[in-house]
Amino acid sequence: MIHLDTHVVVWLYQGEISRFPHSVLEILERETLAISPIVLLEMVYLGEIGRLRVTAGEILAYLHEAVGLEQDPTPFSAVVARAVGQTWTRDPFDRIIVAQAIAAGTVLLTKDETIRSHYSSARW
Repeated sequence: MIHLDTHVVVWLYQGEISRFPHSVLEILERETLAISPIVLLEMVYLGEIGRLRVTAGEILAYLHEAVGLEQDPTPFSAVVARAVGQTWTRDPFDRIIVAQAIAAGTVLLTKDETIRSHYSSARW
């Protein structure tokens, strides 16, 4: 299983495959794909401020059917326990997305250099 950052989910939905390095495309093809439930909330916010034109639910439903994307079921209490230690950011979405990957023991696919510099299991 591998976790996806929000922008990866949006780009997959939009078919913006050229944004991904070849190595990331290989990972996307061979791994089971998951997200933190906070990715859903972040996409809702992006819709509210006009940065997404479709609903978060539509995006997740499409990707569930197309690539088997699932929400990670790790208990929220375990995620928050890991988020407490992520003091390198004040962005609650990044903090919980990284904490979810840590709690689940998975790699996180993200282009975000700050995340990659603080989470050794983040890849791009």
